[in-house]
Amino acid sequence: MDYFKNISYLVSHVFLMLFIYLFVTHRYSKRKTIGICFFSFLILTITDCLKLNLFPESGLCYVIVTILQIFVTQFTGVFISQTRDGRALFMGLTSSNYVIAGSIISAILHIYTGSMAFSILGGAAVHFAILLFLYFRIRNIWLECYEGESIKVWWQLCLIPVFFYCGFSFLVIFPNSIYDYPPNSLGVCMFMITMFVSYVVVFRYVENEANRIGIYWKNVLFETYIKGLENQYYLIEQSEKNLKILRHDMRHYSNMIDSLLDQEEYEEIKKVTAYLNKVTDENKVIKYCENIVMHSILSQMMDKAASLDVQVILDVKIPKEIKVSDYELGAVVGNLLENALIYVKDYKEKEKRYVNVKVHCTSEHILIQMENECEEDVTFDLSTGLPRSGKGRRHGLGMQSVSAFSDKIGGNIGWYCENGIFHVIVFAKF
Repeated sequence: MDYFKNISYLVSHVFLMLFIYLFVTHRYSKRKTIGICFFSFLILTITDCLKLNLFPESGLCYVIVTILQIFVTQFTGVFISQTRDGRALFMGLTSSNYVIAGSIISAILHIYTGSMAFSILGGAAVHFAILLFLYFRIRNIWLECYEGESIKVWWQLCLIPVFFYCGFSFLVIFPNSIYDYPPNSLGVCMFMITMFVSYVVVFRYVENEANRIGIYWKNVLFETYIKGLENQYYLIEQSEKNLKILRHDMRHYSNMIDSLLDQEEYEEIKKVTAYLNKVTDENKVIKYCENIVMHSILSQMMDKAASLDVQVILDVKIPKEIKVSDYELGAVVGNLLENALIYVKDYKEKEKRYVNVKVHCTSEHILIQMENECEEDVTFDLSTGLPRSGKGRRHGLGMQSVSAFSDKIGGNIGWYCENGIFHVIVFAKF
């Protein structure tokens, strides 16, 4: 029995599961997630016994077991992840590379010192140092990527850890191990440095891309918010002007009503009061909800709906203070409503140009629901699962922001077309 390899692999699997646990947002409770990781660790350890102890000379067994272990490792990362997409797979593959780096250092120490204890402790120290460094320097940036916008290139980025892993395997394990050619150690170390530098570049790219998308949507939101405030200011200004005129003329209307009462012209009095009510209603400022940000954005969207001759049926209950960012909520509602307005505005039948909007936000939950007519088949993006825009690659970011908001608040999102009606539902329980 090769005790060094058995213990070295065991240490590597411990740190591998720690990497996956710490750098993936969890779908399940802490206890259940730890249980899943521990179960995967047991599978990796048992299969190590097969290839290292029971069938150490079988190349076929080594290949089959290694493929099984790769599948178990990557499946664990994706399974416990809240997103279960390219981000989770990228981190699972990256964890394997970081762990293999520590294992290689342990093997190099064993080659040049001959001490099993020193090599294992040295390898464990390298594992721990890498984990500690990444935890304090990279983890927050990485978790923000999980909670922020979903970047479409994650599946392409997964090729980076795949090729690094294959490179390590061919340099250190197959067809000849590093024990057969110890001088390769320097080249392997340089390859590891290249990997770490590459990952720094990747993380910086991901961070910059997420910031760029975030800034873009903030600018769009603030523009909508400012336009809503401008419209409200104009309406209030016009209403105050009209009401001042009405107050000035009230004395004349009062005298007119008194004169008509003396003449018992009750029908004429009704006409005068109806006119006064009409003027008052026309100058009434509509308040869609208590939250000023959401009110401004809804006001802007309602003006746009009126210009497109689309009827919007609103059911909005949003208090002044809410548990989520009102700007982010405004961006989501604005994106969904604008998409629906653009979709139905060209329908010839007026009864089809409508959008049902329901937004309820309480201390316990948030619900966003929209419905509109849908005569065409809706296609969904295979990589994101979101409805695909027919306007080209640069469009569809609005739906990505909705999905990212749902992920951030731990909500569920669904879109489907049924009986010619397209439904979008976002729900989260606090």
